[in-house]
Amino acid sequence: MSSAPLSPFILIRGAGEMASAVAWRLYMSNMRRILMLELPNPMAVRRRVSFCTALEERSCAVEGVEAVTAIGADDIQAAWSAEKIAVVLTEDWERMEDMPPDIVIDAILAKRNIATKIDQAPLVMALGPGFDAGGDCHMVIETNRGHDLGRIITAGQAAPNTGNPGNIAGFTGERVLRAPAEGMFKSGHQIGDMVAKGDTVGQVGDAPVIAGLDGVLRGLIRDGSEMPAGRKLGDIDPRGDAAYCDTISDKARAIAGSVLEAILRHHNAPTAGS
Repeated sequence: MSSAPLSPFILIRGAGEMASAVAWRLYMSNMRRILMLELPNPMAVRRRVSFCTALEERSCAVEGVEAVTAIGADDIQAAWSAEKIAVVLTEDWERMEDMPPDIVIDAILAKRNIATKIDQAPLVMALGPGFDAGGDCHMVIETNRGHDLGRIITAGQAAPNTGNPGNIAGFTGERVLRAPAEGMFKSGHQIGDMVAKGDTVGQVGDAPVIAGLDGVLRGLIRDGSEMPAGRKLGDIDPRGDAAYCDTISDKARAIAGSVLEAILRHHNAPTAGS
């Protein structure tokens, strides 16, 4: 594999929907040394567009870009040589040595900083609230829908978490499925299924999970997942187009584009005397 002129080692913390959109865009920009970190039993809802599913199935693809699981440095290099994204359990990465990244991207979207530090790489950035640009990292990407979505923040923080889902076709909170109780989620439904308002999509413990509107199940947590009460476990798209289940969303593409811009800003920054 020949390297492109700009081919940094990019470490992405998280491998859910937004992290995967970032990885996809950087890969499509011919940055092919991408490593994604994820915890065991990831809780991604939009699993068909999340590279974390490689941990369950050994490999997966998002819009034609493939990711594979890796355990050690040799596996990572093999993935890159095959022009694939490497997905590694965080605990396995923490045991590795002598692989310092050029870029670290915190895309966990935990709404708080979980061990990301500005000195972890020459360029460290984070998605969403909970980070201070200039303190925790070099840049923060705004993830809140609206006028500032995708804005690159070089000093200060992103907007606080509103807790309100984005508007799709006039629907907000009712399109999100949440765990009505604590327990194991079970469902006979699959991502891509059509549901009607009032349908039982699954259950958490003995409590039913009820659809709040008509639409297509754009996302659904992995069957058998242990859920805390109130946790998001599904997403109904009222537009009803099953093709959207397998493609990156407008919001995720906007955020990923800003990450690419941030990398180019850093790489192409004028040096003293130039």
